[in-house]
Amino acid sequence: MRVMMKKFKLLLSLLLVLAAGLTATGYALAIPSAGFREVNGDILDDWGISRTRASGEDGFYQVTETGFRPVIAFESLGEEANLAYSLGEQIAEKYPDRPQRAEEIFRFVRDRVSYTSDIDQFQHDEFAQNADELATTITENGVAYGDCEDSAILLAVMYKGAGFRSAIAVGPGHTAAMVFLPEYKKGSPFELEGESGWVWAEATGKKNPLGWVSKEFINIELAAYEITEEAIAPAKPTTAPVTAVTSGGGGSSSFPFPFFSIIGLLWFMSMFRRRRTR
Repeated sequence: MRVMMKKFKLLLSLLLVLAAGLTATGYALAIPSAGFREVNGDILDDWGISRTRASGEDGFYQVTETGFRPVIAFESLGEEANLAYSLGEQIAEKYPDRPQRAEEIFRFVRDRVSYTSDIDQFQHDEFAQNADELATTITENGVAYGDCEDSAILLAVMYKGAGFRSAIAVGPGHTAAMVFLPEYKKGSPFELEGESGWVWAEATGKKNPLGWVSKEFINIELAAYEITEEAIAPAKPTTAPVTAVTSGGGGSSSFPFPFFSIIGLLWFMSMFRRRRTR
């Protein structure tokens, strides 16, 4: 009887280990949520937003001919605010000094999100994670994996939770977060529709400080969208997004590319062949 019990316990242990292994493998290779469903080759989330496509009225950035709207950020704001927003609140309580608080949030994301392509992580050319999904993985494992839009969305939401205004900026083949911090004296400040004091938050390079900007995004017009609490729904942007341009850092003050050529480049975000910026 004892021998049988030992064999039963051993078998049970092996089954539990096997189940855990399959679960871990499924998480790594499949979509990390039971709420996702596949429709015509796209992966849609609980809100009907495509995570595998940036373009279109139901794309995670809702890129159209007229502009873009980073709807995936709204999945973690307002009534949907959860862990990512809370992490921003916690950092705000710990760091009352605004520049220091902004730097701590930036370092939190930069140091805990390891740049990984979507094809490697999800076996999709594109797959966007919302801020709470990324924050949950960080809380549970100490590190999460994602590319530039994942880091940008997490930063934008955490900055909102910490009491800052934040925005998502889009340039050729790349996206990043911005935080409104006029008192910050480091890096090259940006203007959004003539309002100066916006700071670039490029968290995809482990050595990047807050405010560091790749030279390819200095003194050119970029499309930007300030993050607010908005409805999560498929929609077509009715107006062009605001423009962002560096107000410092040297170079010509003229714009090498007209704004609507940037809008045209936004269409390539549906394939998002992004690279790690160091």
